Amino acid sequence: MKAEANSGGRQADDVLLVVDLQNDFMPGGALAVARGDEVVPLANQLARRFSHVVLTQDWHPRSHISFAANHPGRQPFEFITLPYGEQVLWPVHCVQETPGAAFHAGLDIPHARAIIRKGHHEHVDSYSAFVEADHTTSTGLAGYLRDAGVKRVWCCGLATDFCVAWSSLDARAAGFDVFVIEDATRAIDLEGSLDAAWRDMNAAGVRRLRAAQVLA
Repeated sequence: MKAEANSGGRQADDVLLVVDLQNDFMPGGALAVARGDEVVPLANQLARRFSHVVLTQDWHPRSHISFAANHPGRQPFEFITLPYGEQVLWPVHCVQETPGAAFHAGLDIPHARAIIRKGHHEHVDSYSAFVEADHTTSTGLAGYLRDAGVKRVWCCGLATDFCVAWSSLDARAAGFDVFVIEDATRAIDLEGSLDAAWRDMNAAGVRRLRAAQVLA
């Protein structure tokens, strides 16, 4: 790993949140996001402007409740109702300690200060880096960022309409100013989920910008 943080970049109260740049979300992966690999070099470039970077990593047990394979007769991308609400059923992906759960080999952010693993509880899904899908179970990220003096969260990664959007919304709910770097994300767009995610983010006050504005 070669990258270094640019000391002339963002302030100490900014954090770059790099969401789920893992093999299973890349082209050819178990839950591929179209052109997801294009985000990796841009995330590396953005990270050099931040002294504080946090990575997230989907980290599921094979028995996870969100996997269609664990619901006989169900297929990936169907919806079911669970005690915490509606749940998309996904292909098996990002299983703990598998190559698919590993970060993309091109990810080059050695100065990242923390890795937040999510989705490791068997009976609840977790898109957000802050709070799991039951809207109750905290990952501890909000407290960590507050203790570090962070005021602004800048988001990039995969996928725009799920883990990026949910993380952004929960960051806003936790009191942070939030920015999504739109061209440093890619979407799944399942039954209009991308438009719905942007509507929710706009309504919550999440700001939308391009990487060139951050890198200028």
